[in-house]
Amino acid sequence: MTVRLLLVEDDPRIAAALQRGLSEEGYSVDVERDGLSGLDRATSAPYSLIILDRGLPGIDGLEICRRLRRSGSSLPILMLTARDALHDKIEGLKEGADDYVTKPFAFDEVLARVETLLRRATAMVRSSMLQVGDLRLDHGAKTVWCGGREIALTAREFAVLNYLMSRAGDVVGQMELLQNIWNLKFDPGTKVVEVHIRLLRRKLDVGREQSFIKTVRGFGYMMAQAT
Repeated sequence: MTVRLLLVEDDPRIAAALQRGLSEEGYSVDVERDGLSGLDRATSAPYSLIILDRGLPGIDGLEICRRLRRSGSSLPILMLTARDALHDKIEGLKEGADDYVTKPFAFDEVLARVETLLRRATAMVRSSMLQVGDLRLDHGAKTVWCGGREIALTAREFAVLNYLMSRAGDVVGQMELLQNIWNLKFDPGTKVVEVHIRLLRRKLDVGREQSFIKTVRGFGYMMAQAT
């Protein structure tokens, strides 16, 4: 699968050199020459990373970073700048840039930083996924799938399932769930944990002989692969 990159750079020589070099490395590179067009492309098409010049016509790179992060975007951003003052770099990082390259730069340095940011982004995506058997939970997207079936959960059901899946193979006591999910340091005597476990089983175990969530009598619950 080709990795798509967005390059927002108003210097035609730099833009052409980076596009050519990155394309030769196997990346698909789209180029925009001003801030407004770059922001529009970044928010309307799927990219794996954006290489962003700090000084741009229209709106500058800092403002693009600021708007992307305020919109909730986690798109990795490598910022290019002619400024090498420490406070300029700190300002860019605070506004949402993930890394900085100062002009003039060597192409190999840009390539190494692109590869590092892409590896980091891939690792973050993987860490947000939990799987037990054919049950998958995506923490970032707040979705749960069992086989090919998406399962609708309430926020509290999702939190309970997420906790049990993150501790798969361990016995989790009722008080541990009350403390971590409901922020309670005492048993309210309402059987709230049992109710949520029962609701989860009803949704997860359709057509199964054994439940994903096993009761360990006298101790609590354990997330186990259903057969």
